[in-house]
Amino acid sequence: MSTTRAPQGGTNGLARAAVRFKPASFVGTFVALLMAAMIVSACGILLETGIRASVPPERYAGAPVVAAADQKAHYVIGHGEDRETESKPLPDTARLDASLVGKVAHAPGVQAAIGDVGYPAHLTGAKTAGRAAAPVTAHGWGSAAFTGAELATGSAPRAGQAVLDTATARAAHIKAGDRVTLSTPAGARDVTVAGTARTAAPTAWLTDAQAVQLSGHPGKIDAVAVLPTAGTSTDRLADSVRQAVGKAAQVHTGDDRGAVEQPALAGAKETLMGLGGSFGGVATMVAIFTAAGTVALSVGQRAREFALLRAIGATPRQVRRSIAAEALLVAPLAGALGCLPGIALARWWFGQLKEKGVVPDAVQLGDSGIPLVAAVGVGLLTALCAGAAAARRPARIKPGQALGEAAVERSRPGPVRTALGAAALVGGVVLAILAATLTGDDAAQTASGVVMLFMLGVALLGPLVARLCAHLIGLPLRAGPAAAHLASANSRANARRLASAITPIVLAMAFASTLVFMHTSEDHARAAQQRAGITADHVISAPGGLPTGTAAKAAATPGVETAVGLLRTSVLYTSSTTDGPLTASTQGVGGTGADLRAVQDLDVRAGSLDALGPGKVAVAANLADGADVKVGDRLSLVLPDGTKARPEVVATYGRGLGVAQVTMVRTALAPHVTAGFDSDVLVRDARGADARQVAGKLAALGEVTDRAGYAAAKDKDREVSAWANTLMAAVLGGFAAVAAVNTLVMTVFDRRRELGTLRLIGSTRRQVLGMVRWEALLVAFAGIVLGTAIALATLVPMMRGLTGAGPYIPPLLYGSFAAGALVLGLAATSLPARAVLRRR
Repeated sequence: MSTTRAPQGGTNGLARAAVRFKPASFVGTFVALLMAAMIVSACGILLETGIRASVPPERYAGAPVVAAADQKAHYVIGHGEDRETESKPLPDTARLDASLVGKVAHAPGVQAAIGDVGYPAHLTGAKTAGRAAAPVTAHGWGSAAFTGAELATGSAPRAGQAVLDTATARAAHIKAGDRVTLSTPAGARDVTVAGTARTAAPTAWLTDAQAVQLSGHPGKIDAVAVLPTAGTSTDRLADSVRQAVGKAAQVHTGDDRGAVEQPALAGAKETLMGLGGSFGGVATMVAIFTAAGTVALSVGQRAREFALLRAIGATPRQVRRSIAAEALLVAPLAGALGCLPGIALARWWFGQLKEKGVVPDAVQLGDSGIPLVAAVGVGLLTALCAGAAAARRPARIKPGQALGEAAVERSRPGPVRTALGAAALVGGVVLAILAATLTGDDAAQTASGVVMLFMLGVALLGPLVARLCAHLIGLPLRAGPAAAHLASANSRANARRLASAITPIVLAMAFASTLVFMHTSEDHARAAQQRAGITADHVISAPGGLPTGTAAKAAATPGVETAVGLLRTSVLYTSSTTDGPLTASTQGVGGTGADLRAVQDLDVRAGSLDALGPGKVAVAANLADGADVKVGDRLSLVLPDGTKARPEVVATYGRGLGVAQVTMVRTALAPHVTAGFDSDVLVRDARGADARQVAGKLAALGEVTDRAGYAAAKDKDREVSAWANTLMAAVLGGFAAVAAVNTLVMTVFDRRRELGTLRLIGSTRRQVLGMVRWEALLVAFAGIVLGTAIALATLVPMMRGLTGAGPYIPPLLYGSFAAGALVLGLAATSLPARAVLRRR
């Protein structure tokens, strides 16, 4: 028996002809690959920006070399050959020993070494009485040598004196010779104004020695700014400084100096890399996964064509080459066009991060083009691999068998696919059970893998899942009208087609519900804990922190029983089941445990707050479980400036999410933050006092709110996180929704012959459209149920670990998700079906 082989060049011609004469089969593939390129390119641009982000120096622009402490906490993960060192930005600024200034000053090529400090302060004086304290930043006058600050009036400061910027002095009606009070982290100090200087920011200059003394960190400086001698190059100067400081400091030149004066850059880089890397990885997987499914659907819809090619003599290699040629025709163009909205999405996303203060204004969006090339390459590789996998069976089996399988759908997926799908489902169940036994961030991180494994399992076992859904959901349809009965029979007979339509809806519901309801659940639990945990009658606060002594003044106010100052910051701790440190919200209490109980109800579970003191902490119960400590144990912490501590746990409590995860005395925390001012002062009225009158008296100390207003204000701190979660849900859910519409439209257009046959055998147009709508309802309902089940399997253990309660799902919000899926399903099937029938 002989076979006729098509010429080798014929496969490319066949691919071009397929695209030209049957464009409907490729439009869906084109749209899916375009959307995938958009997601991959946008996330890739953010990731590249996070890796390469830098800030040009401003304050240190006049100092070619700057030495500063390492601003990261380093930790080791893995064991043996897999052992690696990772790092995490510190919550506050790490400082240097002031003795390094002398060592650097004697290094070769150094003309001057200036120890630099900077910290917030509040300015008050006789002429500012009755007005709020003016916020300024305190520096040593020696920094004028590299910042270029020049005196406008008066003279440089001496001991007990200060120089103010001209704008602040003018606004406060202060001139040289006036006495003012500076409220600093070390306390309030009366100083004489020696003069004024020109600078852009509100500033108070002191002598270098007094600036260090009042910083709250005696003997410590923020950085050493180094000026070279004539003829000394920056590289030579940097080498000389490195030898002088050894391992005690890091030496910065060029744009690296900007990171020293902009500590927020490290957090911005972490955020960008988290969005572009972690979320980008998930989004990329979803995009690839969806695009691959669409490509496979497109190839599967032409199984009859490939069977005919085999019957007339085409070899398996020619069939595979034809599909590869189709991918090469469609994927590069779709990828290139998809990069355009990807760039726009990245720019908008980056701009929003800047507006919300997450990214410094000086950071520029990456524009190397590498993410765009990667996006096109990923799309092309996805199309080639998905096409090759879908064409594997029709290209391999005998021509006669191929024609038979093209006419009748296979009853079940292959053994390899079935085994992988079953393994994914089992893995998801195991992770969900494991997450239910954990607490805190350990439970959240474990549960985050559940949604991916269940989604993978549903996709791989799609035909089996679809057939099960068709049998269960189709039962009531079979008792309905003729169109509903026909829809049920059609769904059972075409499980693969049904699975390709259900999977994107499951994807949209699962990811959107998980991301959005994770936030609503956490916010709901946080608000409840805040309402119960804050028992104070009034809360005094100020944007830049409260001046020193505010708590004492509040306590002395008539009608006040107790006033407790709280210094809020974060510390790092290590969980027993995760690699690397985790961040914990922390409050430093300016009073005793009895004072704290008067203004907060932390829901103490074990131990007593009365034992708080130096070297003692109270922690949230879920943090204690995650760190595997109990009352009496030592908890390893990294304080805000990188100092390591191992305080004793004296109490655990239940309201850490709404109040603070770690509680310690203020005196143990203040030396390790830049601004040692109270963030808030919580006030409890004396019995019988008039709350309004007390609030009026406290108004002179800062912004006064009641406990409800305080809780609402604190919710604003969650805006960035809420926005990020909502945006991620919109990106993933929107992409999945487009994929669902795309797939449904493809399946309807592929059924032209079937719908035409129904019309030929006597079905009315209304009956055919009714059947299509019932099928769409079945698909949407199955997708909603499965997506909801996957979301709940993820959210229940995650939220119980994070909040100690189940997920909070607002009915109206969930209803909008479900209604959106139903509308999408109906619109994406009814409209194409009408178009198909109109042509008949």
